[in-house]
Formats: sequence, structure tokens, C-alpha cells
Amino acid sequence: MSPNESQVQARQALKNLKPYSPGKPTWEVQQELGIEKVVKLASNENPLGASPKAVEALLAYLPEIHRYPDAATKGLNEAIAAQLNLQSDQLIVTNGADELIKLVAEAYLDKGDEIVIPHPTFSEYEFGGHLMGATPVLVSFDDQFRYDVDRLLAAVTERTKIVYLCSPNNPTGTYLPKADLQRLLDRLPKRVLVMFDAAYSHYASAEDYSDGLEYVRQGYPVIVLQTFSKIYGLAGIRVGFGAASPDIIRTILQVKEPFNVNALAQAAATAAITDTEHVQKSRKVNEEGREQLYEAFRRLGLKFTESMSNFILLELGPDAGNLYQRLMAQGVIVRYGTGWGLPEHIRVTVGTREENEFLIECLESLLVQQA
Repeated sequence: MSPNESQVQARQALKNLKPYSPGKPTWEVQQELGIEKVVKLASNENPLGASPKAVEALLAYLPEIHRYPDAATKGLNEAIAAQLNLQSDQLIVTNGADELIKLVAEAYLDKGDEIVIPHPTFSEYEFGGHLMGATPVLVSFDDQFRYDVDRLLAAVTERTKIVYLCSPNNPTGTYLPKADLQRLLDRLPKRVLVMFDAAYSHYASAEDYSDGLEYVRQGYPVIVLQTFSKIYGLAGIRVGFGAASPDIIRTILQVKEPFNVNALAQAAATAAITDTEHVQKSRKVNEEGREQLYEAFRRLGLKFTESMSNFILLELGPDAGNLYQRLMAQGVIVRYGTGWGLPEHIRVTVGTREENEFLIECLESLLVQQA
């Protein structure tokens, strides 16, 4: 060993961390495979693009980017509060929803605490827990990927600090009905914080769906997570927010870095939250796209989970990994389910009608070859 070689030891908690694996960008697949036409249906992005109001506001703000952003995100806080019937002190704006998940973990978790997480779901909840030395307790969905409230309650112990709920859930597209959410909140000890991830709430059309905000207004120990990355189409500039009681927000603000949300993101999101026309168009395209894909999957004899989101979990069987790779070779990027412990599944983002049709044609061709 060289006398100058580092012997600095990293935290033990890092041994449990699994880095997030994002979907491949279109340009990378084009370069790797030497193909021109590539359709990305892997990252649950809005196929219509960004809110036009957001783009206009972003361009207008460009001459001001030599200034630091508003550290308190005051203008955006007020715009969100007005839209959602909340008070500004019930909100925290973050650099994407991912930052909020990490901040909540930093603010509330100590080594030895437990967090209850449904499985399979978004990996960042577990990441945040491991980062702080907490122990994730995974609770399986039922065989239809539906929430089981009794299983969640049974997993709660004296060491439980946070329960994570993603509804609609990523990657299954299933949701927690309002009656079940109400029962869970009423049965949980008040010392347990519930993080309710409603990133895909705008796509949910079930009559008994709740985005969780009503429970924030009622004072439950709930923090609702939302994002501008999905229906508003602002994934590239990273902005999300949390809604909770003022005391919870104050606690999280203690660990937030200053200037965490850049000025362009603030300007764009402030405009996007008022763009109801774009939201309505995006919902319509998504609902029509889901039905288009359902019909094709039924025709092809494939099992899938009906979704309240802008993606569909599709079961392809033992050859799913191979089909995933062969779809990519034809220019269709989807997400393989192995990261969620679902090696026989892929997750398909709902695209435009033309993008969906391209996926269907490629998938059908591969299945015919396989037969």
C-alpha cells in the first residue's frame, strides 16, 4: 500500500444503498444500436411535452438567471397554495420529489428506526431509510397488487417512524381507495408520519381515489408528495413539493439547503400549476392511450394490471428480460421489472397514439417470432 493511499472509511450505511437506475435516454439507445427511430416509454414522462404556459414563463425569465433564486420559493408557494386550497406555511418546494423523500428521511429518521414500505414500489423510500441507518420493513401487496391495510398495520411496531404510501403506486398503477386510507390513518399511532406519494394523482380517475390533501387539511400527520415532472411535463428542470401541517413543514425546512430549487424551475412551475388546459389534454391522451394498450394486450393474450396512472405493468413471463432487450433493439425503450423483483414484467409508459402503436407492432412481431 502506498503511504499516501487513502484509508478513509465511508459510513456503514452506504453498504445497504442501491443507486437509482434511470431509464436510458433516447440518444444513448440511438448511438448504441445505430438506429434512428426510438420511442421512449420507460420513464413515465408526458408525451405531450411541457405545459406551454411553463415554457413561456421559462423563456421570459432567462435574462434574470444571473440572480440567485428565491430561497423561500415564495411566489411558487403562493401559486400552489391558491390552486390547492392550502396555506403557504403548509408547503415546501423541492428539487424534484426525490429531494423531498431524502429531506423527510434526514429530518425524522434515526439509526434503529423502522419504516414501513409497500412492495414493490418506488425505490427511493428505501434509499432514504438506509441512508439514515433506519430499517425498511417491506409489506407485500396482494396477488392483484392491491394494498392490504391489515398487513401494513401489522408491520407497525414501537420503532416505526414513517409509513410510505404511493397511490397510484409505481410500478403497479394500483391505488389505495379512500375508505382504506381513512381506516389506515385512523388506526396508526399519531407518532407515525405517513408520506403519501401522489406524484401520479392527476391521472387517477377512480371515484374512490384520494390524493391525500384532504387529510393534510384535517391535520393528520401526513405529508403529501407531488411533482411537476409528470402531468405538467417539467421532468428536465426538477421541481416537486410537499404539503403537510406547518409544524411538519418547519421540521423539514431545518434540513433543506438554501437555493435548492433553481429560478427557471420556480418560474416554470408557477405558470404550470395554473395550466388547466394542458392538464386536461394530458389526462385525455393518457386515458385514450391506456385503453388502446389494454385492447392490444388483450388481443395478444397478455396479462396486465389495470392502471390509475400513466403507465401499465405488463406480464411477459419467463422471457420478459429477452423481450425487453429485443424491444430496445427495435427502438422501443420500456422499463424491465427486475429492479422491483418482477423479472417477468415490464412497465410501459402510456405514450401518444402513434408511439403506442409502434410499441404494439414491435411487441406483436416479437411474440409471433417467439411462437
